Amino acid sequence: MTPGAVARGDLAPVRIIPGLAGAPDEVDVVVVGLGITGVGVALDAVTRGLSVLAVDAHDLAFGTSRWSSKLVHGGLRYLAQGQVAIAHESAVERGILMAVTAPHLVRPLPMLTPLGDTMPRRRAALTWAGLHAGDLLRRTARTSARTLPRPRRLNATEARSLAPSLRADTLRGGLLAWDGQLEDDARLVVNVARTAAAYGAHVRTRARATAATGTSVELRDELTGGRTVVGARAVVNATGVWAGDLDDRVRLRPSRGTHLVLRGSALHTRVAVVVPIPGARARFAMVLPQPDGTVYVGLTDEPVTGPVPDVPAPSAAEVDFLLDVVAPVFTDPPTRSDVVGSFAGLRPLLQVDGTDATADLSRRHAILTSATGVTTVVGGKLTTYRRMAADTLDHLVAAGRLRAGPCRTAALPLRGAGTPAQLRRCRAPARLVRRFGTDAELVLATAREVTGLPDDELLAPAAPDVPVTLAELVFAITDEGAHDADDLLDRRTRVGLVEADRAVAAHLAERALRLVAASRSALSRTPGEA
Repeated sequence: MTPGAVARGDLAPVRIIPGLAGAPDEVDVVVVGLGITGVGVALDAVTRGLSVLAVDAHDLAFGTSRWSSKLVHGGLRYLAQGQVAIAHESAVERGILMAVTAPHLVRPLPMLTPLGDTMPRRRAALTWAGLHAGDLLRRTARTSARTLPRPRRLNATEARSLAPSLRADTLRGGLLAWDGQLEDDARLVVNVARTAAAYGAHVRTRARATAATGTSVELRDELTGGRTVVGARAVVNATGVWAGDLDDRVRLRPSRGTHLVLRGSALHTRVAVVVPIPGARARFAMVLPQPDGTVYVGLTDEPVTGPVPDVPAPSAAEVDFLLDVVAPVFTDPPTRSDVVGSFAGLRPLLQVDGTDATADLSRRHAILTSATGVTTVVGGKLTTYRRMAADTLDHLVAAGRLRAGPCRTAALPLRGAGTPAQLRRCRAPARLVRRFGTDAELVLATAREVTGLPDDELLAPAAPDVPVTLAELVFAITDEGAHDADDLLDRRTRVGLVEADRAVAAHLAERALRLVAASRSALSRTPGEA
């Protein structure tokens, strides 16, 4: 049976593997980069019946894909900038994620814009009109109002009932709208990668592309140092801000987006709070409550020059800027002492001549072909990853590089996807269902089999404020390609966003690694050696 013909009920066990041991030496498509774009391309290709090898020098979601606001946007900001096509594309892809591909990982998020001193009445009127335009996008994208309700006005009492930390003395009311929120952006990447692997794609981390043409890639195994050349009919460069390393004609203007991490006790809110940035027509800061009890405050848009770092760092000025922007709307504004973590990501924006500010650059993606035949897909954003992947494969088919059928991913649920009723029937803890959907019971069953430990030990949180469990860490190693504690704490879970929490959970990660290693060692012994 070809990979593209596999039915969901017949999916093979998923294995994402660190290193190149046993990797094929010839495939239809090699994908370089395992962020959301790369795994999206791998899934699109394999479900069209193509053989696929997808590699990354580091790990799944190592780069920009884990540093987002964890939102699935409907494109309202792009509409305000006159980028109607991008706005509509975003709204369509948001609807597909929420209704078809990942309803277990994306949920409706109420977003409240307070009306007070920071929101003059003229700007409030423009914002209200913009929210209605966003609702028109929702309708044209055929997303149900049951999924994303229509915007509405609130009085001051209603606004404070949703966000009790709002400053009461200047609050006139609020504007309530809805968008999509991810459980975790890195978890979406892992989920897409697992789905691609289930359909037959070879997904390998710790495999660095040192050179590439349109028909071959030189790879180095970062675990063993071994080198190999893999032949292909097409090579796709999906390395984001590092795209120029494989194609020096790609011209990018990366911008840095920074978020702060607070404890939920620092700002009491059940909804996202949206605050206009002074002096900017269509930019807002956001206070975003997270499922794990933390709160993010973001987002900056700062141009980046010089070499691209593996892990970008927020600047002190960005921290102060975000705190200053949100301070006027809260009774007890957060201060630096409330900031328990921070993170920054780099947007791979295409250079546009005559445009100086990165905030003005288009988020539209582009598909480029290098002099050596490498196909680069760059730009875009997390919400539209599926469309970016489909356009890339369509481009290769139209160019005669590949022979394949039409894209299937708009109607293809990811691993763990299920209806609300199906998710409610899952006999697993709520945290596992939120993060793995209908695969939650598989996560727990795998951990039981590998460790032999009772459920209460597998499901005990690392600490009262650190909800990560041994069960999900074990599964991350056995089925999700996690190789070390950094993979476990920084990408399979997001404990590493708060350094104090990372220190608390480190022992659990090391224990998971030891348990899986011992299980593998026992399985590798012959009967005479046991």
